[in-house]
Amino acid sequence: MQSIQSAASRSLLARPQGLPCILSRRNGTRWRLSRPKASQKSYSSPSAAAALSGIRVLDLSRVLAGPYCAQILADYGADVIKIEDPERGDDTRYIRLANEEAAWKPNIGPMSVYFAVCNRNKRSVRLNLKHARGKEIFLDMVKDADILIENFKRGSMEKLGLGFDVLSEINPRLIFASVSGYGPDGPYAQRAGYDMITEAGLLHLQGERDRAPVKAGIAITDLTTGLYMHGAILAALQARHHTGRGQKLDGSLFETQIALLTQSAMAWLNLGQEAQRWGSQHSSVVPYDAFKTKDIYLVCGAVNDVQFKKFCTILGQPELASDERFKNNYSRVMNRDELNKILKGLFLLKTTDEWLEAFDGSGLPYGAINTMERVFKHPQTAARDMVVEMPFEPATSGKFSLLGPAVKFSDTEPTIRRPPPLHGQHTDEVLADFGVGDAEINKLRQEGVI
Repeated sequence: MQSIQSAASRSLLARPQGLPCILSRRNGTRWRLSRPKASQKSYSSPSAAAALSGIRVLDLSRVLAGPYCAQILADYGADVIKIEDPERGDDTRYIRLANEEAAWKPNIGPMSVYFAVCNRNKRSVRLNLKHARGKEIFLDMVKDADILIENFKRGSMEKLGLGFDVLSEINPRLIFASVSGYGPDGPYAQRAGYDMITEAGLLHLQGERDRAPVKAGIAITDLTTGLYMHGAILAALQARHHTGRGQKLDGSLFETQIALLTQSAMAWLNLGQEAQRWGSQHSSVVPYDAFKTKDIYLVCGAVNDVQFKKFCTILGQPELASDERFKNNYSRVMNRDELNKILKGLFLLKTTDEWLEAFDGSGLPYGAINTMERVFKHPQTAARDMVVEMPFEPATSGKFSLLGPAVKFSDTEPTIRRPPPLHGQHTDEVLADFGVGDAEINKLRQEGVI
């Protein structure tokens, strides 16, 4: 086997010759394909100016929370190596929607829209961490890594001999981020974590008044756990600038959903008030609701008394603002049912588009409840570059649409450089980066290590 170079010398090595296409923004709203210059680190970021250029992430996580966290770091320029078991890989590769099969070319291996949601900009490596040689290769990767993200069952990394205590001895600067269902200790520590199960507190708040709870239309606890963890990782990187040391981060779906309870939690803790389900209404601001119009729905409201006067005028009922039952927000909260009955009748008189025109320029909070079609036809969606289309060979159409980064940077702009990887697509490339020669790569494949 070839010797493993130090992290410093390895950074000077030429990366694989194939230069991938990079999607770069021009003129504010249009994206075009361009080829990076040969001097760029095309394996990790479009330029050295990327916010996390030079940061390497080992992503051992699967399904949603961990991969979503890692994808944000990848969008910001980090080189994210997704390590998957050789046999199946990430479970979400197999989770397909009804009739999705037609979207993918046959014999490409497992791939799905679900997997694509949170795995762009990553390189996929098949690696058996239970095999001695696989573990040895992984430990070499750890020496050169800045961040490790994992969401195995509690104690699994320790059983593999890859716990934080072991890895931090190998690389004291390593930030070890663990995502779990309930955290590393406590009576529920060994329970598996699933979005809807751990969000029991949130479910209590979701749904129409006096009706059964309703889950959110997306995996809200998974996604927000990923968001919390990505912020914690960046904070740990900043701390490392001062201390020179990495640290272990523990995040869980359970703790995330408690943190998201916000004012409902504070009302219980400080006032002893049990939370209620309010549907689309607000617990302490009235009116604030989703109103049925002639055709679809409109969300709108008034967050103070001045806005309420303007709101009533737009609805053609200015006298409502001087009604004793509705004269201030507290009185409206106390008489919400009477007010909402009146408002529901008024909103049925016009279409959503007619109401949007009526509210235009008012300064009030308002907007249509959009179908996916309306969302992606919305002019603001295009103006803010929230859809990026790129070539993608596994797709039947030869192209694939991805959601753009949510936050735009004035200088170190996030980029979408790689489509979601096929299972193990970059195994040879990454192992070569760590000094594994072609002959051994072939042997490792025959032995099921990769």
